[in-house]
Amino acid sequence: MSKIAFVFPGQGSQYVGMAKDIVENSSSARLMIEEAEDILNFSISKIMFDGPIEELKLTSITQPALFLHSALLLNEIKNIQPTYTAGHSLGEYTALYAGKSLSFSDALKLVRKRGEAMLAAGTELPGTMAAIIGMEAEPLEEICNKTLADEVVQCANFNSPGQIVISGSLPGVRKAMELAKENGAKLVKELVVSGAFHSPLMVPAVNVFKEALQKTITKTPELKTYANVTAEQVTTGDEVKELLLRQLTAPVKWEQTVKNMVRDEMDEFIEIGSGKVLQGLIKRISRDVKISGIDKFEDLTKIS
Repeated sequence: MSKIAFVFPGQGSQYVGMAKDIVENSSSARLMIEEAEDILNFSISKIMFDGPIEELKLTSITQPALFLHSALLLNEIKNIQPTYTAGHSLGEYTALYAGKSLSFSDALKLVRKRGEAMLAAGTELPGTMAAIIGMEAEPLEEICNKTLADEVVQCANFNSPGQIVISGSLPGVRKAMELAKENGAKLVKELVVSGAFHSPLMVPAVNVFKEALQKTITKTPELKTYANVTAEQVTTGDEVKELLLRQLTAPVKWEQTVKNMVRDEMDEFIEIGSGKVLQGLIKRISRDVKISGIDKFEDLTKIS
């Protein structure tokens, strides 16, 4: 019998029109959107459905939008029971919601607060991120360590073999980009982001977000839930809080997370939410697992 994991995307997967067809075809989805907008106190569905993309790309909007899209789909899936779950960065909150560690309202409030805190941190301590393709982790980490003594730069996302994102100050990241090119990276590309996510420049967000987390009830997940920071299973509600806080400044160990899930006999991944980013990464990490995705309402019919 197949052991199934639900996995959830993070920032970068959003698009104008996301979740619109789900809400148009499901009365329960419409109720969830109404509940969400009562909690958020603004019409996020209008931005999700109609844009503009510039507004949807704002971290404070993107994060609750991605969470909502995945949550709406989760609510429609009745006949698949996953054993495992994980999410990429923001997606970890959706995974914790799927595993009943976080309630819908608490998860939504947290991702909204997280997005606001990260956006503010990016203004207070400006930085950037860059994708480095075709370079292994060890030499890239060495480059980050020796880039500039007075600048911040570190590996932020270990996405798949040969695909790593670095994060830090503008001079630090750009110097590391130059060194990566000189040392054989196939492609080096600066990303359009509002801050140096998963780096020490997010410390101001930690200070703000800590208070919101402390007030939130987190339970031991009912599904086997893997954390970005450790790439291992979370075991208690208290550990959930600790790891979510650390996640703001620590690297996302996505490649190792997927490898550990496969090690633990997981053999089928279903990406729930916007786009196909995680499906592409998982294909590059493991050729031996079944991979699919549910993004649109019509995708739900394939599994019914």
